[in-house]
Amino acid sequence: MADRILLEGIQVPAALGVTAAERRMRRPVTLDIEVERDLRAAGRTDQIRQTLHYKRIFEVIEDVAAHQEHKLVEALGERIAQAVLGKFDADAITVTVRKPKPIAGVLEYAGIRITRRRDDS
Repeated sequence: MADRILLEGIQVPAALGVTAAERRMRRPVTLDIEVERDLRAAGRTDQIRQTLHYKRIFEVIEDVAAHQEHKLVEALGERIAQAVLGKFDADAITVTVRKPKPIAGVLEYAGIRITRRRDDS
């Protein structure tokens, strides 16, 4: 299936970094989320109950980023993927995490992109 709900350019503060001092700074990260789900019923009926409410998805993402500590962008991406799959009837999720300016003046972003499916173990 190719149906996806897109949330792009999300900016939320995250307790992210290898050192405790870095995590205390709660610097913003940029996230792109693609949630796979069959959207045909929502398209036909024009009813929100037939889809996933993107504000609620955002709230889960924001909660994971802000209220858990993450040493690695990989951990943040994994935790977001698991939280969204755990709370919503989605088939899969792709999470892109970008940490801005990890090396000042040299690198614009460092980050990851992961895809997790509901049936992954």
